[in-house]
Amino acid sequence: MKKILFLSLTMVAVIITSCNQPTKNKEMVRKDVFGSHNGKEVYLLTLTNKQGNVIRLTNYGAKINWIEVPDKNGKKENITFGYDTFEETLKGDMSFGSVVGRFANRIAKGKFTLDGVVYNTPVNNGPNTLHGGPAGWHSVVWNTEVLKDSKFPAVKFTYLSPDMEEGFPGTVNASVTYTWTDNNEIVMDYTCSTDKRTIVNVTNHAYFNLHGAGNGNILDHVLTIKASAFTPVDSVMIPTGEIRPVAGTPFDFNTPHTIGERIGDKYDQLILGLGYDHNYILDNKEEVDVTVYEPVSGRMLEVITDQPGMQLYTGNFLDGTKIGHGGKPFMYRSGMCLESGHYPDSPNHADFPTTVLNPGETFKSTTIYRFSVK
Repeated sequence: MKKILFLSLTMVAVIITSCNQPTKNKEMVRKDVFGSHNGKEVYLLTLTNKQGNVIRLTNYGAKINWIEVPDKNGKKENITFGYDTFEETLKGDMSFGSVVGRFANRIAKGKFTLDGVVYNTPVNNGPNTLHGGPAGWHSVVWNTEVLKDSKFPAVKFTYLSPDMEEGFPGTVNASVTYTWTDNNEIVMDYTCSTDKRTIVNVTNHAYFNLHGAGNGNILDHVLTIKASAFTPVDSVMIPTGEIRPVAGTPFDFNTPHTIGERIGDKYDQLILGLGYDHNYILDNKEEVDVTVYEPVSGRMLEVITDQPGMQLYTGNFLDGTKIGHGGKPFMYRSGMCLESGHYPDSPNHADFPTTVLNPGETFKSTTIYRFSVK
């Protein structure tokens, strides 16, 4: 699996320390009370880089709430789904910007076997468990630490997931560190450790619309995915076990295509999911795994990951009932997701890359969202 090179990040930079460093960090990260949940304080954290561009995070679900970046004319706009208040966040879509776990994506029939023991997880997506269940990591308050020794604005969220939470074995110590670089990169560093054999699959579930969140659909976004194959699914969106080459299918984005160009094709997998909602098997050979370009604004998103899969979801079930920032409704296909991780239902497919985490091991993974214009 490829290693990610962070030439623009802290790991290759000399961190300058001085007596006014705490003041600089305070300026880069503002921490405000957003609300409270189950007796714990919920924060909204505003991270500002040297370009003056802003992202906002909350420790409820370790969510990305806001990404404000310029278009080719310098006009800044938020390009991700989120809510203005904590009350709206609590009542709204569970997945917007969340870190999802303990197992991201679907588990067939809410059941898997590990070391001969059958574990049952809550069913919340037809007959399946989705994104760790209804009370997964997206719905808990994480501990919050503003990193004072970081060159760039950075926040670390940690959560101790108890044994058998949502049916998953083992007490898991999970963390995600968000770093907002001066190159307009959101760097997400994940770690997990456990005291008992378990399964782990972690991702971020941000929705993107490079026109601006709530501004039209994403069908004109030009997409490139460096993947030679994908995992077809059955009628309830569970992988059949087939590894299908993308060549000659509407799933081939190795060369750029708009999302809308073939989404309506009479192809078995598009009919099943009413659009794209599938895991791509990444080639992991180049630095950038996925590129999205929106030609009107000129905004571009690049996704870089060390994970073997990427779930492409094209907002097929958005229907305008979710109202986000500024009272804007999120309409049909008005947002897309690019969820790095392992394949759906991996614990029930022995030939898929393993998601088992053992005591004494540490799961580590990094995914980057890089924003630019052209």
